[in-house]
Amino acid sequence: MGRKTTKKVIFENITVLDAGAKGVSVAKAPEGQVIFIPNVVPGDVVDVQTFKKRKAYFEGKAIKFHQYSTDRVEPVCQHFGACGGCKWQNMNYDKQLFYKNQEVFNNLKRIGKIELPAFEPILGSAKQFFYRNKMEFGFSDSRWMTENEIKSGKEFDDKNALGFHIPKMWDKILDIEKCHLQEDPSNAIRNEIKRFATENGLTFFNARNHEGLLRTLMIRTASTGEIMVLIQFYQDNKAQRELLLNHIYTVFPQITSLQYVINGKANDTLYDQDIKLYKGRDYILEEMEGLQFSINAKSFYQTNSDQAYELYKITREFAGLTGNEVVYDLYTGTGTIAQFVSKQAKKVIGVEAVPEAIVDAKENARRNSITNCEFFVGDMKNVFNDAFIAQHGQPDVIITDPPRDGMHKDVVEQILKIAPEKVVYVSCNSATQARDLALMDEQYRVTRVRPVDMFPQTHHVENVVLLEKR
Repeated sequence: MGRKTTKKVIFENITVLDAGAKGVSVAKAPEGQVIFIPNVVPGDVVDVQTFKKRKAYFEGKAIKFHQYSTDRVEPVCQHFGACGGCKWQNMNYDKQLFYKNQEVFNNLKRIGKIELPAFEPILGSAKQFFYRNKMEFGFSDSRWMTENEIKSGKEFDDKNALGFHIPKMWDKILDIEKCHLQEDPSNAIRNEIKRFATENGLTFFNARNHEGLLRTLMIRTASTGEIMVLIQFYQDNKAQRELLLNHIYTVFPQITSLQYVINGKANDTLYDQDIKLYKGRDYILEEMEGLQFSINAKSFYQTNSDQAYELYKITREFAGLTGNEVVYDLYTGTGTIAQFVSKQAKKVIGVEAVPEAIVDAKENARRNSITNCEFFVGDMKNVFNDAFIAQHGQPDVIITDPPRDGMHKDVVEQILKIAPEKVVYVSCNSATQARDLALMDEQYRVTRVRPVDMFPQTHHVENVVLLEKR
């Protein structure tokens, strides 16, 4: 038997109704099934060709536009559509904020099923482009060809790429000429590395055959103007490695930290790798309200520095500190929120599972001469027990900023047992946040909600919630 093929259906004159999860838009087929369509904007009227059918929905693409939405704008990036990032670049920014706010509201209402106060207005980002402080690019010796290139019938000699993975294709990389996410000299550094490496015959990685010298590039920038560049090599070739690193440092003397890794393992994650410093120092400094935070190659730091400051200000405002409170900061990372609120608290206890992050947090507290913050390593559901509370004191306020999966139910149980007066819950995923809020609903009511847009041109949104004891 041959492979089962999906019958491709074309639906005509379909009005796009809503912006859905993961940046795709939503429409309805004539018989009521949902259709998910990328690269369209609510209000567009299109013909859709489906390429996947499930029981309750179709996935398709727009093959003809009959009418353009009034919320549509011209994307500024030449790579829009082929690149998987910035999916909402064709939508008016005010409308992006509307849909982000809507998503948070729907999740808290439908998943949380809890009583909600009126939302405070979503906080948009002053910068809608060039706002990221960290970008990661992949090298490939067989770059992704765009539809236009294929249609042109031209032969392309340069198969090297330095750019982003094509969505859902682990081995395909789109070559990027100008990305609108990170301030200069990010584009200049990336393009010069590609030019120099190609000209000097340095081989780009082949993910299928596991060969080639150059594997990934990470560029981190700080609002202080400091820059970190880290190149990941698949093979150890000292002469070629030094040729490239010396060239980068000569052309971009403003680089604060130039580092490299030799990683021959199957995946390109850095966390278990030995990072070598080539020039400068092994960290860059970020600054916020006079506090300095060192960021090394493995550090987690909010990716939008300017908007992180706004997020932390809202968090601090929601906590309503007077200087007498004991505050616990869960999932503290490198202790940024803990130190940010410390001036207005009696004592702050930060807890985090990643040991390197706690080393950073302690170092940052020393650098900032903060003496009322203590940091501890451990898995929240294990550390955060009665003995720990007895030792460090009953918290008046708990601030929690968990990863996308939300809090482990044991952590939620511990919070309910400890029963602080207030909990400020910062989340990058309002669906898991809503689930956790429902678990706390008997003891706590939600008194304030404010979404914050950290990632313009994408569907991602942060949300801050204040819970107060009933």
